[in-house]
Amino acid sequence: MQTMQNMELNKNALAYSATTLAATMMNSIFQFYYVKIFLNVYRISNYWFNVAQVVFLIWNAINDPLFGYFQDSSTWVVLRKRRLAILYGAPFFAISFLTPWFPWTWFGFSGDWVVGLHLMTSLCLYDGMFTFVLLAQCALFAEISTQQDERQRTLKYVQVAAIIGSVALLVSTNVYKNEQSNFQSFQAVCIIVAFLSWLLMRYTGMNVQVAVEACNTNNTPNQDGKMSKDSIPLLTLLKQILSQRSFVCFVAMNFFQVFHVTFCSNFFLIFAENLIGPDVIPAILYSLLTGSVFLLPRLLVLLTSPLLARFGSYKVILWSFYIKVSLPVFVFLAGRNNIWVLYFFLIIDNSLPDATFSLFNLSVSDIIDHDMEKYQRNAPVSSMIFGTNALFTKPAQSLAPMMVVYILSWYGYKDTQDMNKDKGTSGTQSELLDAMFFLLCLIPLVIAVVQLVVWTFYPLKRPTKAPDISKIVA
Repeated sequence: MQTMQNMELNKNALAYSATTLAATMMNSIFQFYYVKIFLNVYRISNYWFNVAQVVFLIWNAINDPLFGYFQDSSTWVVLRKRRLAILYGAPFFAISFLTPWFPWTWFGFSGDWVVGLHLMTSLCLYDGMFTFVLLAQCALFAEISTQQDERQRTLKYVQVAAIIGSVALLVSTNVYKNEQSNFQSFQAVCIIVAFLSWLLMRYTGMNVQVAVEACNTNNTPNQDGKMSKDSIPLLTLLKQILSQRSFVCFVAMNFFQVFHVTFCSNFFLIFAENLIGPDVIPAILYSLLTGSVFLLPRLLVLLTSPLLARFGSYKVILWSFYIKVSLPVFVFLAGRNNIWVLYFFLIIDNSLPDATFSLFNLSVSDIIDHDMEKYQRNAPVSSMIFGTNALFTKPAQSLAPMMVVYILSWYGYKDTQDMNKDKGTSGTQSELLDAMFFLLCLIPLVIAVVQLVVWTFYPLKRPTKAPDISKIVA
């Protein structure tokens, strides 16, 4: 009987991780290339780039909590399963992924404002569908099982799926080596990735099963006297969530983690090309540099599974912050001209934050369990908690590129794109490289110090036992 249960859990974890595979393929390419393509291919101005990011900030403030409340509300419970959000959202998510890669100038439009509107539309449409589908999947993580060991097993499946998903980025980086000559091949790769992602998300939506299944939508007290979550107004639910110290500490820490991960993914190629360059080190090592930062984070999570089981996610996350504090100091002392120190730092600094970020679902699941126990809810408000977290952390996805693009432009980055890629010692180029090196060291250091301070106040240092499934009544 136990063997059959394990087989069922494995199949369930496999179905759940199919969406992770799809999202990894699309999101890694999107985050890795959209800044570079809009700057170098579409030649967007700083003004319209910043306008698009501000619009994106406002959009995030609207859609994240509303999607979360919708998926936890009675309207959604009528549909009976969160997996329907993945099933029906999948084709629109795949289409939104394709929007940045096809310039609107092809359709007869011209002008810098057109490129700016294209970026606004791409960011908001992609993020809207990303939020709608991934909020449902994140909520499923907390509801697919109520046991910590089963959640950690699902996490392993997720990391394996993410490793496989990184192959899409490896293919795209090998296809797309020049902004002008290989762009159509890159577009073809993106179309294939979008189609495969739709099929994978469809598989999740049709096969994943949850431990907590909604079966009625009335707003009356249940047999234990607990009120249905559907009767709680949005503002009251927000107030309850925001009053918990565990949630506030996690969100503050996560904001800086999102900033760091976005900074790494958006500017990794730019920094690697300018501070190291493909001609300075052997070609195979340069390929390993771009490939390892997407495979290594998943391997790190798998390798730290024994530490997670023994010490819990809180301590593993805390240890990662100590590493993040020490590494930038060492690199800064080594200097910009120490190519090999920079080489390994780029790998670690891009891999460690991403690996740590993968553990956050465990912490949010603990917060969901604690919230359910504290307010005696008859069912978890998983999507609302994930959505409220996204409300405060997603602005970092806009702030990171806005800040770094402004600084790089101040030091003449766009001017260097109009000249030959000559690694000379001109004053402008030298100042630009110094600015890149300074950003590369300072941003991770400041972020890690703030995260260390905030994370010490997080109260759920050892997760409590998840609620008994038999006491959860929809």
